Amino acid sequence: MTPSPLQTFEPDARAIPFADEGEGPVLVLLPGRGLGIASLGTLAHVLEEEGFRVVRVGVRRSSEEGLTLHDLARDVVDVLDALSIESAFVGGHGFGGALARTIALDEPDRAEGVLLLGVESAEPVSDDAEQALRAAFEEEQPLEAMRMLAGESVDPAFAWSVFSHVRDVHAEPVQRAAIANTPVQEWSPLAPSLPALILQGSDDRVTVPANGDALQASAADRASAARIDGGGYLFILTHPGEIGMQVEDYLAWD
Repeated sequence: MTPSPLQTFEPDARAIPFADEGEGPVLVLLPGRGLGIASLGTLAHVLEEEGFRVVRVGVRRSSEEGLTLHDLARDVVDVLDALSIESAFVGGHGFGGALARTIALDEPDRAEGVLLLGVESAEPVSDDAEQALRAAFEEEQPLEAMRMLAGESVDPAFAWSVFSHVRDVHAEPVQRAAIANTPVQEWSPLAPSLPALILQGSDDRVTVPANGDALQASAADRASAARIDGGGYLFILTHPGEIGMQVEDYLAWD
């Protein structure tokens, strides 16, 4: 496999980063808080090897006031239009999952289902988790933060070596503003009728497993949930193989 180079889609000067890799049924992946699409690169590689076409879409470069999740959802759909993709299974990590839910609610004909890698909640994270998130983006070598964000079973030095290369300092303020400007009821529910796969790291202290349990219970007839043992908030970086196996088994696209 030759990795697809990162590209930029620039309608109306929005500068939306994306990557399009592989052939097969389409899975869209959206990054978490303060992370670029490189954070989903290894997972995308795993899924491509299993026969998926994976489109990773990042957050526009923007200082526009009043930006909402609906605007960012439109960005993703515009990228799919540019790639001539009519519909796809749409997923994301943390914040990216909130955006995936918004796409499914706003454009149900474009979403075949939703994949949530850690469930973002309207409830604030714990003080220690918030402190760890801030340290991860502000400190030069935040190993203590990595212990909380990656999980106790993961070497914090390894977690930092990966995390430090996938941070996106431009994305976090856009993501923060978009979710603050969007009423909770407009992004938090699962779209009617669409299936959902909810994967949670068992040791996640940010998008805690209880968030996924509650969301799965709200749509038990069409939402499935599973744990990634030993995974923390950054399980997309540390456990991509286990995530890939769960996704492949659920979608049965092999």
